Amino acid sequence: MTIAIPQPLTLEQFLKLSYIEDSPAWEFIQGEAIQKPMPGGKHSRLQSRLGGAINATNSAYEAFPELRCTVGGRSIVPDLVVLAKTQIPVDANGEIISTGIHVAPDWVIEILSPEQSQMKVTRNILHSLRHGGQMGWLIDPDERVVLVYRPNCLPDELTDEAQLPCLPGVDLALTVEQMFGWLKVGAS
Repeated sequence: MTIAIPQPLTLEQFLKLSYIEDSPAWEFIQGEAIQKPMPGGKHSRLQSRLGGAINATNSAYEAFPELRCTVGGRSIVPDLVVLAKTQIPVDANGEIISTGIHVAPDWVIEILSPEQSQMKVTRNILHSLRHGGQMGWLIDPDERVVLVYRPNCLPDELTDEAQLPCLPGVDLALTVEQMFGWLKVGAS
């Protein structure tokens, strides 16, 4: 009797799959295609408000929700990706391309969902930093904590009135408590 052992996917095979952009998106990590969990209300509210707040700073950076990042053998879809405007890939018409980016984003923001593995999300942030990213935030709405990752140093654990760090030139004055205040319905 012969048993067929499934072979791991290659990154190239994964990127050709027709369903990887279905919602929620699929990621490629260590030879496996893994679908992200469906985000909930807290996740969606924080993702929307943070992206808007970062883009409202009119800095040299732009925030994108759910943009595919393929670099270093992984293809991930962070909740928010912040890129230098000069890094945004464009086609011959000067329009942003639809296939995502093939560099580590300057700043990755992940918002933990209740069903999501904190270890998996942390590993994606660390992977981005190892491939040229400058900063990563891991936001846990239930614990009301933000872990801030930077290359070559221990993460910072921020709570309450701690000021959230941003990339140089992104003038976003926001505390952890202000950010979690966005979760209250009717809050501005």
